[in-house]
Amino acid sequence: MIARLTFIRIKPDKVEEATRIYQNSVVPEAKLQKGFSGGYLLTDAASGKAVALTFWQSPEDLAASEDNRYYQNQLIKFLDLFVMPPIKEEYTVFLEY
Repeated sequence: MIARLTFIRIKPDKVEEATRIYQNSVVPEAKLQKGFSGGYLLTDAASGKAVALTFWQSPEDLAASEDNRYYQNQLIKFLDLFVMPPIKEEYTVFLEY
């Protein structure tokens, strides 16, 4: 399993709006992606810091979610809410407990 973490800084007064967009738009579209296995959205409303964590069955599935522009199209929805560009990292899930 592969995890993609996207570290985000949102304008603090826009965190609630961003979480609504994530829940109502990003999550339903993620569920349509091949190999998508779930995820989490972690937020700190006071600072505007957030982490989007998604899980994928294979590296190929994760790569496909970028090749088909799914990932990029989701980020576009938040452009007016970002304080700085998001930072993306990918990890192999070594242990689940």
